[in-house]
Amino acid sequence: MQASVRERVGRALGGRIGRTMRLSGGDINDAFAAELVDGRRVFVKTNADAPADMFVAEADGLGWLADAGAIAVPAVLAVGDDFLVLELIEPGRRRADFDEVLGRALAALHSRGASGFGHGRDNFIGRLPQDNHAETDWATFYRERRLAPMVSRAQGLLGRRLCDSFERLSARLPELVGPAEPPARLHGDLWGGNLHATAGGEPCLIDPAAYGGHREMDLAMMRLFGGFAPRVFAAYHEALPLAPGHEGRVDLYQLYPLLVHVNLFGAGYVAGVQRALERYL
Repeated sequence: MQASVRERVGRALGGRIGRTMRLSGGDINDAFAAELVDGRRVFVKTNADAPADMFVAEADGLGWLADAGAIAVPAVLAVGDDFLVLELIEPGRRRADFDEVLGRALAALHSRGASGFGHGRDNFIGRLPQDNHAETDWATFYRERRLAPMVSRAQGLLGRRLCDSFERLSARLPELVGPAEPPARLHGDLWGGNLHATAGGEPCLIDPAAYGGHREMDLAMMRLFGGFAPRVFAAYHEALPLAPGHEGRVDLYQLYPLLVHVNLFGAGYVAGVQRALERYL
């Protein structure tokens, strides 16, 4: 960790950092476990090139999820333009009923709701900006604030034919998105790498891209890359039954994270976008 960051983090915490240990797992930020001279241990993310509001937006999202009181998230301890200090989640072995607990906790999180489709501030998914300006209905929000910005950003990789296909999909979204539901409180980037187990074996979520949206968005993301057992989804459905036709909307709601991956990692994800899109045209 750079000396200037160590100094500013220590000052923000009212102490001084002693030892640090680099942690693996992130491809955007540098991550460290840090021990202050008074014995406190914390988790520090840092990125000298981060947009000025990136860590502030993440802190906001963590606080918003924590306010639901439904599932553990790391507490925010300090934030600056180029660093974020969080509670250090000591890893533990998953308790025997971890999957059931996770499914019920996600149902409770979603049930906590949001004031609308969107959020009070924009944030990021990965290193990409995420537009959270509110819309009055979910189909409009999904079209204007999720799909359209990512298609525009990726048009050079998608090509004209796929971009035209998204135009046709947009016209059909009101009939495709499913029965009207109130906005859910979403994690927003719920893949397996953003799920941890605490020292007590409880599920804990990290790295949100939080907003108010359709709850099937989180569930579709969870199914995109694996890492979640069938019992998680069964427990969720038992606690908060899904609307009819939800299985047929999984690919629709995977389009957004697939487009994010096209923009982050390149053309290797275009075929996945095409396969998902073709189901609805």
